[in-house]
Amino acid sequence: MTDLAHERLTGARLVVVKVGSSLVVDAESGAVDAAWLATLAADLGRLKQRGQKVLVVSSGAVALGRRRLALKRRALTLPEKQAAAAAGQSLLMRAWEEALAPVGLVTAQVLMTPDDTEVRRRYLNARATLETLLELGVTPVVNENDTVATEEIRYGDNDRLAARVAQMVGADLLVLLSDVDGLYTADPRHDAGAAHIPRVAMLTPEIEAMGGGAHVGSGGMATKLAAARIAGAAGCSTLITLGRRARPLQAVEDGARSTLFAAAATPAAAYKAWIAGSLASQGSLVVDDGAARALRAGKSLLAAGVTAVEGQFGKGDAVIVRDLVGREVARGLSRYDAADAARIVGLKSEAIEPALGYSAGPLIHADDLALAG
Repeated sequence: MTDLAHERLTGARLVVVKVGSSLVVDAESGAVDAAWLATLAADLGRLKQRGQKVLVVSSGAVALGRRRLALKRRALTLPEKQAAAAAGQSLLMRAWEEALAPVGLVTAQVLMTPDDTEVRRRYLNARATLETLLELGVTPVVNENDTVATEEIRYGDNDRLAARVAQMVGADLLVLLSDVDGLYTADPRHDAGAAHIPRVAMLTPEIEAMGGGAHVGSGGMATKLAAARIAGAAGCSTLITLGRRARPLQAVEDGARSTLFAAAATPAAAYKAWIAGSLASQGSLVVDDGAARALRAGKSLLAAGVTAVEGQFGKGDAVIVRDLVGREVARGLSRYDAADAARIVGLKSEAIEPALGYSAGPLIHADDLALAG
């Protein structure tokens, strides 16, 4: 089973690695654990050398800010937590930059709130930013924006944030570095008979019950199973393994224990299935026969092939694409709202910017389009 974990880790095109504050920050001193971070950086640098793209989701700003602001070791109030996040975020990014620079990785800070993954327009903007950074060879370091987040409007833990980010960027593998080496049938610290589970094919109620009693880090094993469910629905496998060791990713490749939640579909297939079946359409685009043929051949929908715009929809909304006799050809996410789409009907690509003052490319990109059955 460890061979399968090795295969997923070495074969993934895009890997999201989530690192908790208990790994980034030394518990005794409250300072960055630079020595451990350097070993993880070596792992990430090796993935990059193999041609894999890497994105990091990192906690630690509040813990580092608490020390900088000399806040006492007690539960912080919300304003104190937000102040600690503001003071600690620059320290966190400095730590990542100093760790990743020696292995040739360029970093970029990305702070997110739930609206960035739950509100469609902001989701598209955040996805475009992350995809551009990855295409430029940058390693984004993502964290929840705790400076503005409230208890009512926040992810609550970076396991869920990491899963949402993995879903957003179409990652193949989400790695959750934990303080245990995977999922057990019971809490191994209290039950000597607890058995390690190397692979989970499906998240059943029985599997979820196993995670309910094992506290792992600030989020707990239950939050990691919830993250695995989110990622799996997006076609992304999840790997839970021990983070508190040198070169934790290399250790998995060398056969160290882990638990793999293997996704059945690919990220692209899961994304298109979501577009085809999970979104309510907000309008329609009518296309000519040439455009309909192009879509069936896997091409994007260009404004030149559109003859009419029907209904009211915003940028990022799902729309139905119909041919001239009304048959559904596909469903997809529009890159323009209805008003702007109507203004560019029939225009060639080079004429869009003069007409609108901007261009977002094709009306629907092939990646955001699912053909009708």
